[in-house]
Amino acid sequence: MPAKATPDTTTNHQQEREYVLATLRAEADAVARVAELLGPELHEAIDLMARSVEVGGTVFVAGIGKSGLIGKKIAATLASLGAPSHDIHPVDAMHGDLGRIRRVDCVLALSYSGETEEVVALASVLRQDGVPVVALTGGAKDKPNALAKLASVHLTVGAVEEACPLTMAPTSSTTATLALGDALALAVSRRLSQRAEDFHKRHPGGGLGGLLRPVTDILRFVVGRNLPVVPDTLSVDDALRRSSELGRRPGAMILVDDAGVMTGLFTDGDLRRLVLASVGDVEAAMQRPIADVMTRSPRTLTGDALVRDAARLFREHRQDEIPVVDAQGKPLGVLDVQDLIAMRIVRD
Repeated sequence: MPAKATPDTTTNHQQEREYVLATLRAEADAVARVAELLGPELHEAIDLMARSVEVGGTVFVAGIGKSGLIGKKIAATLASLGAPSHDIHPVDAMHGDLGRIRRVDCVLALSYSGETEEVVALASVLRQDGVPVVALTGGAKDKPNALAKLASVHLTVGAVEEACPLTMAPTSSTTATLALGDALALAVSRRLSQRAEDFHKRHPGGGLGGLLRPVTDILRFVVGRNLPVVPDTLSVDDALRRSSELGRRPGAMILVDDAGVMTGLFTDGDLRRLVLASVGDVEAAMQRPIADVMTRSPRTLTGDALVRDAARLFREHRQDEIPVVDAQGKPLGVLDVQDLIAMRIVRD
């Protein structure tokens, strides 16, 4: 058994909790203050980055130390959102990697102080070569640092008070820089009119890839292949026989009218409720018109829906079988919740 907490231990835990909460508040405040500092230069930065991508360029992100690590994340976000991007180390750039950067490219240079020697040296060379530079630093707008003076556009996260009690370890400043970098990446993607299908092309694997697949890609039960559609004029008994013609079936039957348009859904749950309500006369219940006991106008998905739409429908309405229909309302197939569970999109 774990030892019981002593009064001293309890007090220490309370102090630790307050310490952690104070850190989170400090970093949240730093991000909130960034929004208050943004002016017209924000749009200029987005213009430069988006224009570079539009003409076939790359957005390079440069920084040293913790800023370099933040830069790697920003570059990865830009790339995942459709803006070709790479992080580049300022020292490596000055020792040959400048050959990667062209005039059609754009460089996002990170330095909280704005005085980092290697980053400032890189910005100076890029300015001479006519390569646009977006500087992201700390400090006041009216007191430009060395990097800000060399940049085409200067963005600042302001004078940030670090969450570190010694005010030495980059904490709040790197959080604010990352938040602004992510916001820039999203704004550039929006300017480039990126769509969900574009995002999926760059994320074919993992959970994101699964959510962004067309729902028709994962259908196991497809009309014309292994899913019969049943006329809504049949009795329950005849409809069940018709739906079983192809062997294994989903937990629901699709009913259609004479034009082939879906009119309803009859699930295993509907059959169970019908039998329980038959008051012992199951045979009579099975001879009832299925149109009288089916679920009319069930929630459906269209053929251009994504897996994420199916997951949302399941979570919000707990509908285990989801018909997929075309633009005319004719059924294409049925998505069974077990398909989503197998993909680990939803949990049972």
